[in-house]
Amino acid sequence: MSSPKRIRQAVVPELVRRIHQYLHDGNVAPGTHITAQELAVKFGASRWTVSKAFELLAEQGVMAHQKDAGYRVAQAVDLQPADSMDSVLPVYFRMAEDRLNGDLPEQVTEVYLRKRYQLTPANLNALLHRVASEGWIQRRAGYGWTFTATLDTPEALEQIYRLRLVIEPAALLEPNFHMPAEDIHRLRRMNEEILTGHAKTLAPDVLYERGVAFHESIAKASGNPFILDALRRINSLRRLLIYRSMGRRDRFQGQSQGHLQILDLIEKGDFVAAAAALKKHIQGAILDARADVAALSPPLH
Repeated sequence: MSSPKRIRQAVVPELVRRIHQYLHDGNVAPGTHITAQELAVKFGASRWTVSKAFELLAEQGVMAHQKDAGYRVAQAVDLQPADSMDSVLPVYFRMAEDRLNGDLPEQVTEVYLRKRYQLTPANLNALLHRVASEGWIQRRAGYGWTFTATLDTPEALEQIYRLRLVIEPAALLEPNFHMPAEDIHRLRRMNEEILTGHAKTLAPDVLYERGVAFHESIAKASGNPFILDALRRINSLRRLLIYRSMGRRDRFQGQSQGHLQILDLIEKGDFVAAAAALKKHIQGAILDARADVAALSPPLH
């Protein structure tokens, strides 16, 4: 049985990604002091886990540690780590494709990855930071890295969507549901940007993250941590398969329109109507995903 510390350690890379996204979306200014306690409350994590995430963010140059003063934001926060991620983004998607095709072994070494993808040590470090923060690879206790479980069939992807149909509308009907005004404003801004043309220019991973932010914000607002935990696990598993089925960018405008309609209903306090709208929204996403996966070439195994 895994120890509590090992379980918390496994959560750290995902929390790194969420803190990074939070700092970016909130336009948090360089020099801003951030405490582990405030983010522990916000993300429903322990202070120990947040502190470990701060350490990784400091390694990436996003945060800086000051003795006896804690952590501050070190720079203007971009969505991608500062160290070389732009130059290895094509390799990032190639690795995702190789993982789905079964062309990568479950356990790999840094030497193997560097040779396979012709990377410098700095670029490999940037790539592994990114992939580990998203939860589809983790460092082995001894030597090397292990790819974590992911979805690799269209059937599994559709099953995941059907599970979302059960839990996500239910989040809106929880007795303690409450979405702060600042969260509604942040989500509205992100979706309005997509409607004004960003669906054609944003990278697939960024589009994916914006969709994730909307749905996980609703789960978080439910006040039920088990709903949020289940949805986070689902999103981690489906990430690679979604990347592979994102050819039709026009659909993101329709999805963002749906998000904005749901936000309007939440703002009005009509949670029953919002739940019905969210159910219809996910049903539409199932049809989109089914069509996209069927059109893939080569088909998924």
